[in-house]
Amino acid sequence: MFDDKSLDVFKRLVESFGPSGFEYEVAHIIKAYMTPYADEIISDKLGTVAYVVKGTAQRPRVLLAGHIDEIGFVISGIDEKTGFLTFNPLGGWWDQVLLGQRVIIRTSKSSILGVISAKPPHLISAEERKKTVERKDMYIDIGVSSKTEAEETGVEIGSPAVPWSPFTLINKRNVAMGKAFDDRIGAFVMMEAIRQIKEAEIPHPNIIYEAATVQEEVGLRGAKTIAHMVDPDVALILEVDIAGDVPGIKQTEAPTKMGKGPTLLTYDRSMIPNQLLKNFVIKKAKEAHIPLQLSHAYSGGTDAGRIHISRAGCPSIVIGVPTRHIHSHVGLFSLKDAEEAVRLVIELIKSIDKKRANSFTAI
Repeated sequence: MFDDKSLDVFKRLVESFGPSGFEYEVAHIIKAYMTPYADEIISDKLGTVAYVVKGTAQRPRVLLAGHIDEIGFVISGIDEKTGFLTFNPLGGWWDQVLLGQRVIIRTSKSSILGVISAKPPHLISAEERKKTVERKDMYIDIGVSSKTEAEETGVEIGSPAVPWSPFTLINKRNVAMGKAFDDRIGAFVMMEAIRQIKEAEIPHPNIIYEAATVQEEVGLRGAKTIAHMVDPDVALILEVDIAGDVPGIKQTEAPTKMGKGPTLLTYDRSMIPNQLLKNFVIKKAKEAHIPLQLSHAYSGGTDAGRIHISRAGCPSIVIGVPTRHIHSHVGLFSLKDAEEAVRLVIELIKSIDKKRANSFTAI
């Protein structure tokens, strides 16, 4: 099981403030945690930070990527009379999950709480109540009664906001509940893999670049810039995956289940993985007795979508942790799945030497 040090840093990661374009707080937490384990730290000009861990050879360069931005909101206006705030999404939100949820708004002065609200059902017609309220008809209430009061808090157009959702362990402390698991789970898995490699002095025939990427939720932007800098030979992207073990989802739509091990993404809208690398991951998981679920996604994409076509191309794969209710205020995942994902990453890093990396692109 993860130790107290691991769980403490993960709690701080997911509770920290970091929507797309505003990831500084998260990056600082990761930097403080990873500096003792890094041989070098590099960064691009967009905000992605990579921690370099040198092995016994200069090549191959193995890029681990986990994005640290979370979906959030940006304030778009302040009502002249009431001080209520309008807002736009940062990343993909489903309008139906928004109403009645608390948010934290970062202002020029401090952080303030608000709640996403709309016209109460008592004041709308029976026909209207059958319809989903759209985001354009919602507002954020911060407890003020005028625009002047709102502005006194420091809130303004462009102020960012994220869900308010404390990290909690449930089900005998085996399941985590909270916000921003997409994709601070991925960042956490690669952090723990590097920590264990360094603390146990596990040899690896490569150089690892562990990238905490930014702005994934708004177009995989950090992945593009850091991949150009690193010029990787192989990339392992660490992500959440959609757990399909909830009512209303067919197994053919989302085959992975929480508690059954990490996942391997066989395709999505942004990338078809390198097949030789995919088969290699499956083989290593079997050899290490790590449960591995095969996954697919008809829509959506990950940092791999940009990394695998960087420069002349890079064999890439996505390893995920099955997570329920992603892109909402509260997600759930099994700590055991994350632990097995860490084990898998370590096994892969130990095994990818120059010959193996070249074999993925041999024709």
